[in-house]
Amino acid sequence: MSKTSYVIALGSNRRHHRHGSPRAVIAAAADALGHMKGMKIIAIAPVFTTAAVGPAGRSFANSALLLKSNRTPGKLLEKLKEVERSFGRRRTRRWGPRVLDLDIILWSGGIWADNHLAIPHHAFRERRFVLDPLAKLVPDWRDPRDGFTIRQLRARLLRAKPVDPTRPGA
Repeated sequence: MSKTSYVIALGSNRRHHRHGSPRAVIAAAADALGHMKGMKIIAIAPVFTTAAVGPAGRSFANSALLLKSNRTPGKLLEKLKEVERSFGRRRTRRWGPRVLDLDIILWSGGIWADNHLAIPHHAFRERRFVLDPLAKLVPDWRDPRDGFTIRQLRARLLRAKPVDPTRPGA
């Protein structure tokens, strides 16, 4: 397989005993990915601090990177899970705190789905903590499902929603 482009989201909201703060965890994870055989990092988005979704508690450091790899999406996912485990990631409760979270958001092959992975990531369009870094990294990349660019998806997410006058408390 020739080199394929992937957009990977990175998130952390727990300190690591060796790497330090969540921001430092993001940098160390990007470095680890860049040193893996068969992967080349092309660009990295700035790190954003975002509020936690769900019971995770602490704020997250979030970023994204664009990489090229000769791996299939499934094989790349295996490598990402290895990196998460090497940073001490343990699968506990959903939406809980984590040292490192790595997700494949998009790839140059368009749409991919198997029993373990769906690309594009199923919820990235509704997550500002994903779209903010992506808008800095790959603003013109198009969602293969609807054709909108990342810039457009972010603008749609940020657009003010009309208030429903029939809703209690409105």
